[in-house]
Parts: sequence; structure tokens; C-alpha cells
Amino acid sequence: MRVKALLEEAVQKGVVPGVAFGVVFADGRREAFHLGLAQREPEPVPLEAGFYFDLASLTKPLFTLKEVLKAVEEGLLDLDDPLAQHLPEMLWLKDHPLKGVSVRALLAHAAGLPAWEALYTWGQGEALKARLLQHPWPLGEPAYSDIGYMLLGLLLERVRGRPLRDFPLPAGLTFAPPQERSVATERCPWRGRVLRGEVHDENAYALGGAAGHAGLFGTLEGVLGELGAILQGTWLSRAALEEMQRPHGERLLSWERKRPGWQGGSLVSERAFGHTGFTGVGVWVDPERGYAWALLTNAVHPTRHRPSLAPLRRAVGNALAAEVI
Repeated sequence: MRVKALLEEAVQKGVVPGVAFGVVFADGRREAFHLGLAQREPEPVPLEAGFYFDLASLTKPLFTLKEVLKAVEEGLLDLDDPLAQHLPEMLWLKDHPLKGVSVRALLAHAAGLPAWEALYTWGQGEALKARLLQHPWPLGEPAYSDIGYMLLGLLLERVRGRPLRDFPLPAGLTFAPPQERSVATERCPWRGRVLRGEVHDENAYALGGAAGHAGLFGTLEGVLGELGAILQGTWLSRAALEEMQRPHGERLLSWERKRPGWQGGSLVSERAFGHTGFTGVGVWVDPERGYAWALLTNAVHPTRHRPSLAPLRRAVGNALAAEVI
């Protein structure tokens, strides 16, 4: 497999310490392998099957999107509900357009919210959640936004009546992985340690470790299970899956659509979609051709200051497309 040769070379050249790769087909077939190290420092730990990766922004489609659509299926909310309908205390006694932003707009990154803010410098836990709801976030041009998904996380906690870390999850996905079976990420300067088994994203950490934008951990098999369910039409109802894949500008609901320069490669079909995460992870689905793949790495270990993974991701996506078609 050309893909394996590409990834072996990437590990040997130090592009990433370790990598887990898998492809799943609509008929249930799977191929998978692990290469390199789960941890390089303070001491090397080989990467093995069953290790948990920090999925970073893959939390958005694999958890938050799925849970919102499940709530819609159950009649707990509608995609076109304004956020304040379910979080009436937000921006209390203030007239602000954010109160009328729809769930759909947040899912599709179409609300115009800022991309990011250093919320971990504002506080922690419930106090930070309260500030998140009361802050008069400016609305501008549509842009990919962590803030929007943090708000969706609070929405889910409200409609379900429990914290995100208590939501039931499929096998191989968790908000609380065992440290000894987790892949290391960055040596965090303000936490004073190499992170292993705790969320890398600073804002998710300040929000308690589980948030709408980040916090989910997963094994390769767990992630492939989700991708296989999407391909086979069992991840959600048919109606929800169809709505998920309906274009909303340059995106679907949560997912990025194939477009020039995206990181899934240029040889995939026009219906392909995917998502990446800051820690060095990514997943892509080609429903037209009946396969999906996951490329999970610990690229931010021991530091986030490294070259972009985009060329490697595109090379893998193109090599895989050439082999399976």
C-alpha cells in the first residue's frame, strides 16, 4: 500500500512521532496499522493499537454535530431554533443579535462569531461557562469558530440535563482516557508537563475537559467505527444524514466539503467531506465511492511549532483514492 510507505517515511523523517491510519469501506472491510511512538519524551513509548488520541476539533463532527442531530430527531430542539430559546439567560437584559442566531448557523460556522478567544485566561468551570453566555460576542463575516461550538456544548448540556462528559459514547470514544493508554501531545508551558490523557486544547481544559469544540479522545478503531456507520447509514437516521450532507456555503453541517486546496486530496469525489484537528488528526468520508479514512497523529508532541501536515494529508488522500478506485 502506497499510503503505508508515505507514512513510514513521515515517521522516519520526524514529521510526526507516531501515526495510526485506517480505511473502512461501506461493505464493512477495514485496513489499519500503527507506526512510531505514542510518546517521544520524557521517555519513548511505542504506539500500539488501542491507544487513545486527543481528537481536538474532531469533537465537533464526531460528538457535537451527532448529539445535536440526535436531539433534533427526538424533538428536543430544531436546527432553526434561536440559541436563546434554549439558553434564555444568555446576554441577560441585553438586546444582541447573538440571541437570534440559529443552531444551524452555529453548526455550519455561518454565524459570524470570532474564530477563537483565550477563554482559559478568563476563569474556569461553571464561572467560565457563565461568562461565555454573557459576553457580547461580535458577529461579522462567517468563519470557522470554536466559540460557536462551545455554545453548542452548553446547549447540549441544557437540553439533556447533564454535563458533556456524562453523555454515553460509542466504544473507543471517551472524554476521560486512561493515561497509560493515551498518546502524548504537547509539553504545556502553563501546566508544566507533557500532556498525556488530558485535553490539549486550553479552552476545553478550562471548561472542565469536555466541551463542544474539543475534548474527545478516540482509538483508531473507535473512530473507524463512526466513519463506517456514516457510510452504512446507521450513524443517524436517513433524514438526519441527508440534512448533514446538504451544502451550507463552503461547508456542510460541521464538515468541510471538498474544494480546491482542502486537505483530503484532489482525487476524491465531489461529494467527499472531512475534518481535521489541531493535534494532528483528521478524518475524511467519500460516500460516492464508499470508503472513509482516518489519519491520527501526535504531531504537536512535544511542541505545536512544526511544519503543516497539509501536504502529507493530501498525499495520503490521493494515494488512497488511486488505490481503491
